[in-house]
Amino acid sequence: MSGPVVRFAPSPNGPLHLGHAFSALVASETARRLGGRFLLRIEDIDAIRCRPEFEAAILDDLAFLGIAFETPVRRQSDHLADYRAALDELSAADLVYRCSASRQEIGRAVEALAAAEGRPVRRDPDGAPLYPGRGKVLGAAEEERRFAAGEPHALRLDMARATALAGPLFWLELGMGPDRTGGEIAADPAAWGDVVLARKETPTSYHLSVVVDDALQGVTHVVRGHDLVQATSVHRLLQRLLGLPAPVYRHHRLILDDEGRKLSKSAGDTGLAELRAAGASAADIRRMVGL
Repeated sequence: MSGPVVRFAPSPNGPLHLGHAFSALVASETARRLGGRFLLRIEDIDAIRCRPEFEAAILDDLAFLGIAFETPVRRQSDHLADYRAALDELSAADLVYRCSASRQEIGRAVEALAAAEGRPVRRDPDGAPLYPGRGKVLGAAEEERRFAAGEPHALRLDMARATALAGPLFWLELGMGPDRTGGEIAADPAAWGDVVLARKETPTSYHLSVVVDDALQGVTHVVRGHDLVQATSVHRLLQRLLGLPAPVYRHHRLILDDEGRKLSKSAGDTGLAELRAAGASAADIRRMVGL
């Protein structure tokens, strides 16, 4: 089927809040305005935090908001083989390597390197210490010992090799790019360093699964919050490496609390279910998010 395809892709690891409601409403309205299809995708690769009751609550909240979507709904946990195939393709091109270093070990190594070079600690767009590269935290012998012992490890993308192979990358932004303007945006995946594509206990990452899912579902327009705009650089890189089509992007404003902080499940921000229980209507929710 051709034509515009838009999706809303929540993770069932907690109740939806006003920020999710805004994103779902904007995405569904974008699909309606374009005369396209609207899909729901459940991003449940985190087997520890994702729960069936949260998924059921998502479906209930969307119905309350009057948001309809096509069925069947794609659940990432049902499609791990798709992500494995993509990971194997990148591995065959020598773009993936094992890394057994813990977050603490990486942090200490990055701080030591910065001190030795007399500069600040380099960080990725999310604020985490920027992984220094293949073989720069643990030696080859220690990496092999940990792997042989079955210890936890990550599979990382060799960013230097990947960007050299991919060449310059851009995306078309219909909303707010990194500087809050639209148009053709130059991608900068190197700002993320050697990103994690999978872990021993989780066979895919958000970055890998989202580009595979969007391609397999024929998504043409990605509508999501501005907190994910920087991640688009990594997604464009993976799309190029895997030969996948590039959708256009619309990153929208975030719904903030009274202190200017974006709403978060982990922070326990008020969920839609609580607002509904207090008597809020769907029209009330729309007004709360400025629609």
